[in-house]
Amino acid sequence: MNEPTTRRTGATWTLIITSAAGFMAALDNLVVTTALPSIRADLGGALSDLQWTVNAYTLTFAVLLMLGAALGDRFGRRRLFVVGLTVFTGASAGAALAPGIEALIAARAIQGLGAAIMMPLTLTLLTAAVPAARRGAALGIFSAVTGLAVASGPLVGGSLTEHLSWQWIFWLNVPVGLVLLPLAALRLKESYAPNARLDVPGTLLVSGGLFGLVHALVNGQEDGWTSAPTLTGLLVGTALLGGFVLHGFRHRNPMLPMRLFKNRAFLGINLAGLLMFLGMFGSIFLLTQFMQGVLGYSPTEAGLRMLPWTGMPLLVAPFAGILSDRIGGRPVVAAGLALQALGLALFALVIGPDVSYAAQLPALIVGGFGMALYFAPAASVLMASVRPAEQGIASGANNALREVGGALGVAVLGAVFAARGGYGSPTAFTDGTVPAVWIGAVAVALAALAALLIPRTKQAGGVVVGGTATAGSAGEPARSGGLART
Repeated sequence: MNEPTTRRTGATWTLIITSAAGFMAALDNLVVTTALPSIRADLGGALSDLQWTVNAYTLTFAVLLMLGAALGDRFGRRRLFVVGLTVFTGASAGAALAPGIEALIAARAIQGLGAAIMMPLTLTLLTAAVPAARRGAALGIFSAVTGLAVASGPLVGGSLTEHLSWQWIFWLNVPVGLVLLPLAALRLKESYAPNARLDVPGTLLVSGGLFGLVHALVNGQEDGWTSAPTLTGLLVGTALLGGFVLHGFRHRNPMLPMRLFKNRAFLGINLAGLLMFLGMFGSIFLLTQFMQGVLGYSPTEAGLRMLPWTGMPLLVAPFAGILSDRIGGRPVVAAGLALQALGLALFALVIGPDVSYAAQLPALIVGGFGMALYFAPAASVLMASVRPAEQGIASGANNALREVGGALGVAVLGAVFAARGGYGSPTAFTDGTVPAVWIGAVAVALAALAALLIPRTKQAGGVVVGGTATAGSAGEPARSGGLART
């Protein structure tokens, strides 16, 4: 087998392995939500315990993402990917076998640890394996799969819970993980960041800061936004993250060099990701409940009716990735976010206690198309905005910011829902959902504006790449010296 064929085979295997792993990790963000009533009936527990079956995963995932990326750069990305996948698979089995609610929460936290190690390394491994000329299409496929996982969590969780049992939302991960483990060990190519060192002070600052903020955000509604635990978490978390920022400017080898944010592409795509997940995550959290609690659909029926939204990334994102290679990432990302904001606005305009599915369909289609356009080039823009040696850290930072955005979205939109409505009646539920979804639409519209920070660039030869640098040596993003900004 000649070298080009071998490289293509390696790139294909890397795409399959990283996409499957990314799907599992992303799916577990929302897969539990529709199973909560069954979990409570089986294991018992108060409302706060049920909330922690969701929050334990999100919190651990967000807090430890940066550490996972740093460990991969230092000790080997393939090696740590296998470690993270092993932890995630084992914790999934532990969650399925949990004898009580406390054991389930602990298993969910360990799942988050495994995902935090595994997830930031997927993009780094994939970017290194795929030639620059085909990177946009490969990252588009990867992003379509992971984007579909985030949005389809309620459908998968509802279907498995309704037709099998809630334990199967966790058992599903086990055979997939067991198949991926030997494939990852045999098919992925090992890589390191040159001269990588663990930044212990930076790790402690960012982990403590994110823990404080995310813990306060996910518990603010229950504890009270002016309660001592919430205010302490917000203040201490903000202070620690402020120290992390100063550390990133002053330390010789920080885990996240703050100079990266001077790059408009890196700043724009990260700010857009945070705001997009704030609006999307919080809206999906409420809209899936609206379809079940107000319109009377079963979990499976609700998930199926959301397929025009949740399934669109799988169909459109690969083509959007190719389009971004041709016209640049900025216009595709910005257009996708604008369409998603429009889709949420359409939802807010039509939803009511007796709204028909036909009236919801335009919002579902527009929002799904927009989400597909965003996910496809976003990863490519991110990877091209930094040097190859910094791609692991960039991926970890991007995923952490998106997870924080998701936690913030659930907290903020949930607080608006509780203040303006509630679970008392279909009318009350609608009264709370409408203003919350409007806020989600505004957040995603702001994300579209943030995407315009991404510079429109082109090679000296005149080929527009718009933040998705394709020049330079194979496997490396183009250097700024070879690009002309317009």
